[in-house]
Amino acid sequence: MTPMLYLAQRATALILAVAVSVHLATMIYAVRGGLSAGEILARTNGNRWFLAFYALFVVAASIHAPIGLRSVLREWTAWRGRSLDLAMVAFCLLILVLGLRAAFAVYRP
Repeated sequence: MTPMLYLAQRATALILAVAVSVHLATMIYAVRGGLSAGEILARTNGNRWFLAFYALFVVAASIHAPIGLRSVLREWTAWRGRSLDLAMVAFCLLILVLGLRAAFAVYRP
């Protein structure tokens, strides 16, 4: 792993640790507070803080996961080189597009 990938992996891990904790705490609070899925969605519509938080969450996950998967594939298989790197870039873009699409769908005012 290159130093840049190492730093990106660690930085996104830090962001994800905070984001996952906030997400889980919010979900537990909402469910224990008796909110239904419809009520939760009503609160997220048009909420820019929600969109910013989940956009950051998605960007961090879309960077973090392919770097880790690349390391695992290099260790467990003979797959190396440019094709592996391009596959991980494609995986990154897939996660990014699908995640942002979901965040915008829930945000939509």
